[in-house]
Amino acid sequence: MHDIKAIRDNPAAFDAGLKRRGLAPLSAGVLAIDEERRALLQSLQEAQSRRNDLSKQVGEAMKAGDKAKAEAIKAEVAALKDRIASGEEAERTFTQRVTDALAVIPNLPLDEVPDGADEHGNVEVRRWGEKPAFNYAPKQHFELGEKLGQMDFEVAARMSGARFVVMKKQLARLERAIAQLMLDIQTEKNGYTEHYVPFMVNDNAVFGTAQLPKFGEDLFKTTDGRWLIPTAEVSLTNTVRESILEEANLPMRLTAYTPCFRAEAGAAGRDTRGMIRQHQFSKVELVSITTPEQSREELERMTTCAESVLQALGLHYRVMKLCTGDMGFGSRMTYDLEVWLPGQNAFREISSCSVCGDFQARRMDARYRPADGKGTSFVHTLNGSGLAVGRTLVAVLENYQNPDCSITIPEALRPYMGGKERITP
Repeated sequence: MHDIKAIRDNPAAFDAGLKRRGLAPLSAGVLAIDEERRALLQSLQEAQSRRNDLSKQVGEAMKAGDKAKAEAIKAEVAALKDRIASGEEAERTFTQRVTDALAVIPNLPLDEVPDGADEHGNVEVRRWGEKPAFNYAPKQHFELGEKLGQMDFEVAARMSGARFVVMKKQLARLERAIAQLMLDIQTEKNGYTEHYVPFMVNDNAVFGTAQLPKFGEDLFKTTDGRWLIPTAEVSLTNTVRESILEEANLPMRLTAYTPCFRAEAGAAGRDTRGMIRQHQFSKVELVSITTPEQSREELERMTTCAESVLQALGLHYRVMKLCTGDMGFGSRMTYDLEVWLPGQNAFREISSCSVCGDFQARRMDARYRPADGKGTSFVHTLNGSGLAVGRTLVAVLENYQNPDCSITIPEALRPYMGGKERITP
């Protein structure tokens, strides 16, 4: 959510930020509603002041024995009471209209974010590792999984439809092993605190992290009105909603391993085979809660923490700074990690790390008290994948495949696989 005062103070800067997002100017429409609300508030304050003055005059008239005057003043007081009640209802309506208008406007990009219309405007920041060399045409992960007899999309489709998978035996264990490795790296080496969080949340929680109201079609909703989380970002970030934190306790660094659920409403026809884009998948999420002064540096740290998993697994990847046209709705700046998939002969996203500024904090009313104890300010929030577990499994299969379709298990995962060195049929 945006700061309406900041828009009032500099509407041109607000519209310039939206222009970089490819949007038309919106400040005038928002400020028109806000101006009506403020004029109404002024009128209500004047009416309340008049009512207070008249209430005093009632006592004075009664004391002077002027009953007729007292009754006339009482009638005016009653009329003002009705007017104020009606005005307060109208003010709540105007406030909601301002909120609704702001709620669907994306966050503004930082100055350093490159301009661009889509993914073609993204900028490569760095690469790590080398592409594995094969003396044969490497297979894609679903071909390997099916050859191993441990990955079944048909069985999943019969019970759940498209974009689901059943894994078993060593592949099922590999998925669990990857998640455990990620959690151990993020908690033991990178200083994140592990959480177990709800997988179903209410409207306020999903609004707080900006999935609602604009992206409801991408989520799954239960029959009792809750939402299945699209990522643990929702649950982790909302642990500080409606709170006032102490600056001494920031930054807070949180992580959780959860299933995630996405309708993929906008992905018709994309990645229809395999595990790249599924309705149900697992992820180790990273969330940071910081002061404004810490947040930009924290983005670099979070990105490095996500990279550390790929490095532990020896997977070749690149870091991309997303352009204004490819960033998420709530982000001010995003780094994508793209891992190399030999079977696809392409880099594919495996993590996005974003700084949101106070955009989510305003929606959640999440604040902190500065060390000097003077007032409160909104926290800054960040989120990132540390990593997407299913896509990491895909990367391991494709990068560590052998000609006979067996999979060499990366050394970092072997302790979690009972010392096993290879996955075979």
